[in-house]
Amino acid sequence: AKHPDHHHRTFRDIDQAIKQSSLDAAVKEHSREVFLNLAKAEAAVHATPVETVHFHEVGAVDSIVDIVGSAIGFHYLGIEEFYASALPLGHGFVNCQHGRLPLPAPATVRLLKGIPVYDAGIDEELVTPTGAALIRHYVKRFEGMPAMALQSCGYGAGHREFADRPNMLRLILGNIREMETTEQVWSLETNLDDMNPEYTGYVIERLLAAGALDVTLTPVYMKKNRPGMLLTVLCSDVVRPQLMQLLFQETTTAGIRACRMQRTVLPRRQSVIATRFGRLKVKILTGPDGDQIMPEFEACRAAALRHKVALKDVYAEVIALGSTLKHKK
Repeated sequence: AKHPDHHHRTFRDIDQAIKQSSLDAAVKEHSREVFLNLAKAEAAVHATPVETVHFHEVGAVDSIVDIVGSAIGFHYLGIEEFYASALPLGHGFVNCQHGRLPLPAPATVRLLKGIPVYDAGIDEELVTPTGAALIRHYVKRFEGMPAMALQSCGYGAGHREFADRPNMLRLILGNIREMETTEQVWSLETNLDDMNPEYTGYVIERLLAAGALDVTLTPVYMKKNRPGMLLTVLCSDVVRPQLMQLLFQETTTAGIRACRMQRTVLPRRQSVIATRFGRLKVKILTGPDGDQIMPEFEACRAAALRHKVALKDVYAEVIALGSTLKHKK
């Protein structure tokens, strides 16, 4: 829908406004990343530079409040991990500044790449580019609701009315650390002896981006003493069909073995600690002997490149600080 009253802003305008605000640093970081993902999608669709993308509907004050407000709310609630079901997509067309576009909108499609979706059978826009950008940024696990102690629940209702379902979004908040850490997962396996080894890194990246929990490669000897690889993918039931399709598409396999199993994991959460290399994200595992702080590779890698130091030095700093914090408790 058109918003003729709203001032058109570029990504640069919005990014600078958030950057110069008095918001908490974490809120700024999440808000800017969501808008950056949105700008990249719009830039790709309209073939324009990211910095000069004009946000028409998205740039309006109410949409800025949607993204920044979400970041503030999630920060206030202290949410450490997000789960979501597969996303329902509508169909049809929508009128906007660029004319009449098909649904889901082109930018939405780009943002939802690798995320499980399904056709909801409704002639309306159910997932907007803004909503897709929020999902893309915050949600890393698309699977059934985890075992947790339910704490609260919130609803957000839309203006349109649908005949067969409520037009609302529900957010359920819970604590998984208070529950059993056992869950049902699928193990997908296939033997490969005729695939170019150069493809394996790409295949693993695609599988992880599509929602795989873990991917491993094991050297094996196959029939006729051929060296090969055993590719194993651990995943939830929700993304299993998508990952099997991806395996058939991206590898030379002619068959996949699927086995449902149970796994037990230590409760984990994400946090941030202050180091001499800046504030770095860490993973905290809760075991029988208490909490253990583990470095996050990407955060340490970025810090090592930024400060031009060895990656092992950043890791050592995080591990040492983690040990100090543990003994102080």
